Amino acid sequence: MTAEEQLRALRRGVVNVVPEEDLLARLREGRPLRVKFGVDPTAPDIHLGHTIPLFKLRQFQELGHQAVLIIGDFTALIGDPSGRSNTRPVLSPAEIEANAHTYAEQVFKILDRDRTEVRYNSEWLSPLSLGDTIRLTARMTVARMLERDDFRQRYAAGTPIGLHEFLYPLMQGYDSVQVRADVELGGTDQTFNLMVGRDLQHDAGQRGQVVMVLPLLEGTDGTQKMSKSLGNQIGITEPAEEMYGKIMSIADPLMVRYYELLSTVADDRVEAVRTGAVHPMEAKKALAMELVARFHGPDAAEAAGRFFQERFQRRVPHEPKTVHVRTAGDEIWVCQLMKDIGFASSTSDARRLVGQGAVRVDGRSIDVNFQFRRGRDRLIEVGRRRIAEVLFDE
Repeated sequence: MTAEEQLRALRRGVVNVVPEEDLLARLREGRPLRVKFGVDPTAPDIHLGHTIPLFKLRQFQELGHQAVLIIGDFTALIGDPSGRSNTRPVLSPAEIEANAHTYAEQVFKILDRDRTEVRYNSEWLSPLSLGDTIRLTARMTVARMLERDDFRQRYAAGTPIGLHEFLYPLMQGYDSVQVRADVELGGTDQTFNLMVGRDLQHDAGQRGQVVMVLPLLEGTDGTQKMSKSLGNQIGITEPAEEMYGKIMSIADPLMVRYYELLSTVADDRVEAVRTGAVHPMEAKKALAMELVARFHGPDAAEAAGRFFQERFQRRVPHEPKTVHVRTAGDEIWVCQLMKDIGFASSTSDARRLVGQGAVRVDGRSIDVNFQFRRGRDRLIEVGRRRIAEVLFDE
């Protein structure tokens, strides 16, 4: 493809490119561009909102460019303040390490592993001395920081802002200097951070990166951006039936946006959804089938569609699947059980589900300390779509 053809393809689904003429100039150089995308491992799983920049990064790869994935194991200690109305809780190093391992594996459901350079920003941020950090902070003023909407709103409302939160945009920008990024991808809430990276590269005598701003995906609540902490996410490793059901549960007005941001079907199909030429229920089924097939395979998508139709449309009672558990004693912690039988991706995910009241044992609600006991407990149900009969092996 010519540089102009590449630009047209890359521009699709993008909110803004700053500056666009610089991206075109770099594409005309005929060399692989270094395209950076960073994720902080603040939660164990990747959701559909994360896939928007990841698929854009994959598109760059398919055009012959180099993906540079930054796992923010150091910046996760600070916590990204973007879009936040308060300070993030601090994660332990063990939590960050576990989440980082999960992220590094799940991204390759989308990215080409052979064309992805994976870097952990603790590599260059951990060795910074206090003097180095002071020199880095000297490149930013408080007035500039308060240009950020979230900081400005919190300051006006009297909501505390930790000094460490001011470090975050500088640390993210310093990543761009270290990997010599040509392009950085991020959501609309990341615009300030992306521009800081461009400024720091200029200060370091480098060519400032092109900033590619991508839209944010609303979660299943239809209002706030998809987020694990808000419980409105659709994880790419969730069971096929759960993913299918969550997509079917989103509000009709949100369908067009989901098609525009997530679907790879032809433009005329998206236009048919937008104009109402396709019934919303049929549109949801088609999108659910497409997305479940993408991450679980076509057979799983077909099975999930049948499950949804039988359980929720025909109201046929759902028979629980039978699972066998081996344990040294006569009981097992419910969160461990959920992870072992595939009803949660991790014990942390299981804790969240229990805390939300989504887990029942033999029809009764439980707490996070519940022990599932041999001879006493039989059925475990998570939400409306996952139910299993638990048998203890000898």
